[in-house]
Formats: sequence, structure tokens, C-alpha cells
Amino acid sequence: MTVPYEIFVGLRYLRAKRRNRTISLNTFVSIAGITLGVAALIGTVGIMTGFKEDIQAKILGTTAHIIVQDRMKDGMTDYDKVALQVQEVPDVVAATPFILKQVMLTTPSGVQGVVIRGIDPQREGKVTELAKNLSTGELSDLQKPVKIKQPPADDPTGTLVETEKPGIILGKELALRLGAFIGDTVNVVSPPAGPISAIGMVPKIRTFAVAGIFQSGMYEYDSSLAYIDLAEAQKFFNMSGSVTGVEIKVTDVFRADEIARSVEHALGFSYGARDWMAMNRNLFSALKLEKTMMFLLLVLITIVASFNIVSTLTMIVTEKQKEIAILKAMGATKKSIRRIFMLNGLIIGLTGTAIGIPLGYAFLWLIQTFWTFDPTVYYISRIPVHVLASDVLLVAGSAILISFAATLLPSRQAAKLEPVAALRYE
Repeated sequence: MTVPYEIFVGLRYLRAKRRNRTISLNTFVSIAGITLGVAALIGTVGIMTGFKEDIQAKILGTTAHIIVQDRMKDGMTDYDKVALQVQEVPDVVAATPFILKQVMLTTPSGVQGVVIRGIDPQREGKVTELAKNLSTGELSDLQKPVKIKQPPADDPTGTLVETEKPGIILGKELALRLGAFIGDTVNVVSPPAGPISAIGMVPKIRTFAVAGIFQSGMYEYDSSLAYIDLAEAQKFFNMSGSVTGVEIKVTDVFRADEIARSVEHALGFSYGARDWMAMNRNLFSALKLEKTMMFLLLVLITIVASFNIVSTLTMIVTEKQKEIAILKAMGATKKSIRRIFMLNGLIIGLTGTAIGIPLGYAFLWLIQTFWTFDPTVYYISRIPVHVLASDVLLVAGSAILISFAATLLPSRQAAKLEPVAALRYE
């Protein structure tokens, strides 16, 4: 197979003669600029993707993939029937009812407003990762009363007597704020939901004993979530025979929106289903926008490097005027001359990209290996990194495209050169 002569001429032009090393230096600087731009893009995009997937994993470890609620009323009374219907929908793994309310937790050393969830301990582990996130205790502890010793209510200084209290699971940060740990009691205060009595609005208060501590890895969840048994929640919130909704786990989290539509179709108009992406749309939209803006800003490094390509090719055109004139006199067309200098720019872009991609991977490996954090402060011990093949292709494609665009002006100038004008004074 015959190789086009434009490739040999282009490679020869990139090498400098002994009397002029400027072109060789400019070629090296151009390649180095593209290399650094590609490496910076690979590193930034890999870290942004890693953080996004880390947050996504923590959210999905605490919340369900899909939540079903009744559109026509506040609660759901036929939740067992709905859960059975939902489990028959394709790609649904499990379903379980839940109650979600805002309350206030009080202890002798602290007060905190939180979101409390009533769950079925037997089925919750099939839908969320709560069982795996428990650092102390088990989900089954919610179904049995916790035995504690405390003084009688009418005699705080009296002899301690053994009593039984329903269990509650607290987030790690929430437990630290309240100063409540395994075996300690917590008062759950609910806003008054019934009619106003003669003495005014009286909140409902019930004492629970801490049966477990969970750590999800997200401060927002660990500081504002508590779990109690579903039956206890129904009693406390006067929701006998009803729940807030049904939470669902699916096979593919990225198809949760499609499966949610299938669930709505199976249940009918009166039920609405929301997937995890819709419930956290603002967060993931912000992360996507941040990743896009960082990509566009760092592309400027590659664009700046492309100016070196323009200057290098312009210098080559100026120095090689006689050679270009001779090529045209021997029959080379304008298209061939343009192709020679376009190939020069592509060679610079391809070389810089080929070096920059592994350099970006090496940079990420160094960060992930040697840059550690205190997990008690930052909730992560290392920077999460994940490089997607699509991101690598996007970075490489943009670098090569910018390098090619930088060749258009110099190659056009070279093609317009007239042999007579170039050789007149030779």
C-alpha cells in the first residue's frame, strides 16, 4: 500500500534544521499544551463523576428507588394490596409500606427537629440499605421492646425500676447532638393533630429507647433521620390502618423513571409514583451543571494550546516558502498543500492527546492513593474517582477537533502561496 507523500513531507516539516531550532521547540510546546489540557480535563471530569456517583450511592442506600403515594388523600389504607400489586410489575424487586412525619426529639441534653420514618423491619432491608448502614443494633430490635431502668415517674429520686420502651434507631450525628446512645431514652414530640382541648394545643409525647445507630455516609441523613417500627408509628400518629406510602426497589436504578410510569399504569390514576432522580432533581441538576461548566472552563487550556499550533504552522509556512513553491511547481495541488499542514496540526493534537490521557489517569491514581482525609470530619477517606469511557472520548475528540481547527488558517495561507513570488529572489 502506497502512503501519501503529504505525510512524509508533513513529518519532515515538523523537524527543525540545525540552523533553526525554533520550530522544533514550538512543536514541543504545542504538544505539551495539548497534553496538559487533556490531562487536566481527564482528572477533573473523573473526580466530578466520582463525587456524583458517591453521593448517588449514599442517597440510594438510605432512600427507596421509587415512592408510591395516594393522590386523592393524605394516607394510604390499602397498602398491603398496593405492595402486592407493585411487586408484580416487571423489574420491581421488593416493596414495603412506610410512614414519614416531622417530629421533635428531646433529651436532657438536647433538642432536635427530625424526620421520623415508620418502617416494617422485616421488609425494609429488602428495599433500602438501612440494615447494612447500622453500626450498632439490628432492624429486628425495633419489633421488640427495649428494657431499661429508670426511676418511677412520680418519684424521680426513687429506686430504679425496669420498664419496657419501644425502640428507635438514630443517625450517628443525631445521636451525638442529643447525647443519646444505646439504651438511653428519647422523647418524641409530635405536633397536635387532633382538636384543641380546653387548655389549648397539647403536643403528643412518647418515650422511646435507642435500639440502634446508623451511619449512611451523608451528614444530611445522619443528622435528621430516625426510624421506629411501623405499628408504633401508626399508634403514635393516630394512623391506624394507614401509611404515608409504599417504597419500592427496582433492578435498574437508571430506569427508575420508566418503571415508575409502569407502576402508575398498573395501580391506576389515583396513585402517583416518584423515582429517586425526580425526588433529588435539584441536587443532581446542580452536579451536572457544575461538571459541564468545569469541562468548558478547562477546554480553554486546550484552546490556548491551539494558538501554539497556529504560530508553529505559521513559522513553518514562512520558512518553507521555497519548498512549498517547488512542490507546487512539480504539480502539487492546493488541496495537497493544505493537507500537509492539516496533518501537521493533527499529529500535534494526536500526540498530545495520546500522552495526556495516561497522564490524566496517573494523576487520578496519585490523588486516590496518597491523598487521604479524616472520615470523621469529611465523611470520606479518599477522593472518589471514576472515569467514564464516554468522558474520555469526549475529551480526546474535543482536543483533536481544536487542534484541527487551529490548522485551517496556516494551511490556507500555504495553499495560496504563488510559486513565482516565492522563487523570485532565489
